[in-house]
Amino acid sequence: MAAPTNTERREWLRLGLAGLGGAAVALAGTKLFGSGGGGDSAPAAEKSRLRTVLERGKLLVGTGSTNAPWHFEDDKGKLTGMDIAMGRILAKGLFDDENKVEFVIQDAAARIPNIISGKVDITIQFMTVTAQRAQLAAFTRPYYLEGIALLSNKAGARKSFDEMLKAGATTKISILQNADAEKNIKMVLPDAQVLQIDTQANVIQALDSKRVDAAAVDLSNMAWLVRQHPDKYVDAGKHWQTQLYSAAVRQGDPDWLQFVNTAFNVAMHGNDTTLYDKAFKEFFGVDLPPRVPGFPRI
Repeated sequence: MAAPTNTERREWLRLGLAGLGGAAVALAGTKLFGSGGGGDSAPAAEKSRLRTVLERGKLLVGTGSTNAPWHFEDDKGKLTGMDIAMGRILAKGLFDDENKVEFVIQDAAARIPNIISGKVDITIQFMTVTAQRAQLAAFTRPYYLEGIALLSNKAGARKSFDEMLKAGATTKISILQNADAEKNIKMVLPDAQVLQIDTQANVIQALDSKRVDAAAVDLSNMAWLVRQHPDKYVDAGKHWQTQLYSAAVRQGDPDWLQFVNTAFNVAMHGNDTTLYDKAFKEFFGVDLPPRVPGFPRI
């Protein structure tokens, strides 16, 4: 079946809203009975964000601009990255046009407040899913499975995880200072020396200067650096400690959440994977395997 045109979509939207209006008229003065009903009329349902976005004609995405490979400016000053690609995927699902999107630059601390206030329609900003955050925002299906990875120096004495494991207590690993840093490294290299360092740039600098055998960084960051500098860095071959990256929307709007999930599913597993596959290759250096018809592995 041919995809609906923008004109057809707008007509369906008009009819849908008209139908809601007719339903409201039909319910006017009607008393509802049941738990908590008390004979009072039901309050009018709030319009879904999906309708708001379609009527506006463009999508507002909250994101960042300083964290490659997720959201950053290229050498021409254009915003790019995997998060940006997901925003364009959603715009394409909404309008058949990946460019009908405006990216609103926000601090990480504003990721949830801005969807609650309605400043943005959705936040797509390498956001880790946690049970605590899910009390404040509705998470979409994940679009990336993050983890810890070991980045090694191509000119280093030990380049593979197996070599580092075998070297025991003489192996040195740099990692960004945090409460779980020591524990996370000891999970996979129980005898290694752990150098906790103040900034991510200095974590990498320790590797460049060969003060350590590997830098423990995000899997996505490792993939990006290896892709950008294949003559300098190599994947040591160990990835662990997974966490989900998802977009987030305001709670209480199942139509909008379901649409976003549908658009992401189609882009990742359905009949229109071109944008997602291209971005995954560009930012992580990975050619995704062909989707196999049959059992839906999503």
